[in-house]
Amino acid sequence: MSDLIKHECGIGLVRLLKPLSFYQDKYGTALYGLNKLRLLMQKQRNRGQDGAGLATIKLNMPPGKRYISRHRSNAPDALKDLFAHVYEYFNQITPDQLRDPEWMKDNLPFTGEVLLGHLRYGTHGGNSIETVHPFLRQNNWKNRNLVVAGNFNLTNVDELFDELVELGQYPKEKSDTVTVLEKIGHFLDDEVQRLFEWFKPEGFDNLRISELIFEHLDVQRLLRRSSKKFDGGYAMAGLIGHGDAFVMRDPNGIRPAFYYQDDEVVAVASERPAIQTTFDVHHSVIKEVKPGHALIMKCNGKVSEEPFTEPAEQLSCSFERIYFSRGTDRDIYLERKNLGEELVDRVLESVDYDFKNTVFSFVPNTAESAFFGFMHGLETKLLEQKKDKILKAGSLSKKKLDKIMKRQVRIEKIIVKDAKLRTFIADDSSRGELVAHVYDVTYGIVKNEKDTLVLLDDSIVRGTTLRDSIIGIVSRLKPKKIIIVSSAPQIRYPDCYGIDMSKMKNFVAFRALVALLEDHGKKKLLKKTYDRCKKSLKLPSEKVKNEVAPLYELFTPEEISKKIAEIVTPPNIKPKVEVIYQTLEGLHAACPNSKGDWYFSGNYPTPGGNRIVNRSFMYFMDGVDKRAY
Repeated sequence: MSDLIKHECGIGLVRLLKPLSFYQDKYGTALYGLNKLRLLMQKQRNRGQDGAGLATIKLNMPPGKRYISRHRSNAPDALKDLFAHVYEYFNQITPDQLRDPEWMKDNLPFTGEVLLGHLRYGTHGGNSIETVHPFLRQNNWKNRNLVVAGNFNLTNVDELFDELVELGQYPKEKSDTVTVLEKIGHFLDDEVQRLFEWFKPEGFDNLRISELIFEHLDVQRLLRRSSKKFDGGYAMAGLIGHGDAFVMRDPNGIRPAFYYQDDEVVAVASERPAIQTTFDVHHSVIKEVKPGHALIMKCNGKVSEEPFTEPAEQLSCSFERIYFSRGTDRDIYLERKNLGEELVDRVLESVDYDFKNTVFSFVPNTAESAFFGFMHGLETKLLEQKKDKILKAGSLSKKKLDKIMKRQVRIEKIIVKDAKLRTFIADDSSRGELVAHVYDVTYGIVKNEKDTLVLLDDSIVRGTTLRDSIIGIVSRLKPKKIIIVSSAPQIRYPDCYGIDMSKMKNFVAFRALVALLEDHGKKKLLKKTYDRCKKSLKLPSEKVKNEVAPLYELFTPEEISKKIAEIVTPPNIKPKVEVIYQTLEGLHAACPNSKGDWYFSGNYPTPGGNRIVNRSFMYFMDGVDKRAY
């Protein structure tokens, strides 16, 4: 992606199903779980580089012994810093102590059987240590301690926060993470108290009642009650002080969550290849947590997947497939190739099937997989062209046949991403000059004013890098025409489920829409849309419609793409610039199991989504520069 956007966080959970001595005997270390969590997080580092944290819980610890450990880091290399701190405890003990799992569990932190890690991308706000997961809610009752980490955004934090206040709570801040922590924590307290009052009349002493609560705490019921009004996309993981653990996934399956289980371990991650690499297992044994379900791991080792809410239509985030998740997942890699291949016909129509005078390339580095599929489609079309020429010609001399057969698709590496340049100077003109050279080009390949240059990108969000860097620098190659191709459709609407795409004014497709309205003398429709959005604020969430969508319906996708091309073309550029986007039909054909496309289509999967898009539009009209949720 040429436009940098921040995106999904990553979770990793490891639940050891055997005593630590088992892993010492079989694998030569009692730190098996900690080492696996580290690798699980390392293989998801693409999902968060603003912060990293982990928490562990030791099972069956006696009173007076520490059983919860947590550390978080927001250092520049947070993951490295996190584990440097954690492993320091083990670097200071003797080899004999390091081989004694009972001694380590009794004396050292981070030697628990239940481990939770998190990688954070800060989509909004600051990046203080207080914003780094996991979050911890402490209590002197073991079974009321709660640790939460997740990959989520909720659209109705204000409503959930007000409910907490009505319950008499005083949350320390209004954020979705704190609100979720306190919401689950409130119902955890309630469930524990309910069980206490159930067992007390039976004559059990308080210590025995605590043990019975450990056994009988209904995590499924707890999650059902606490998540009743959650509106958003989420994959949340939690640990309860006595050793129960859970991972819950939103009803539409917007955010990803995968798990693997054998007789030694349960592992959960945001991406499947992280589990494959960490445990050296085939992708077929790794399962997805079903939408609206929770993977529940009881302190006694029982593991089950239970519904906690009514599952809805699965609308997994398609941006995970296009860009966010690592392409080492087999299905994602193939889907990205399919995205590239879906674009071939439209691109070839634009260049009039002129393979001889067209150079094809891509914008590094996340568009590479899509380019492989694009390349395959081009080669298939060229082969068909060769066959047609041979069949039409009838008999051919060897020389003419050789000429036809030697024709190849001109695939070149034209754009090279250079090291990021630091300016050390303050004036805008000097800084802009250096920023424009983030990319470099391969000279001498494109024929001056004769070749068309086709560049594939995986998505175009803001268009600023195209305008300020890419188009300007490739124009130095003097192509006749530059075609920018996006493997994703036009990003028209804000995301409110986890991606840093919340301000409508930033989307080049929306800016193109506004420009078209002005060009056609329809600017007054913006005010009418604003009035409808304002009225919708008073409606219940389930009755709110996306009031912005009718504006886009006034123009074809091709008209909007043409205006985008004008916007991203720098001044004084001689080559003509064209922009071609993936279609929604092409997206769904390439990624049939990830149909979440609200940022492209405006079809939000939860009621809160429509409210967010309307508020975002109002902020644009009012000149308010902040997120709409």
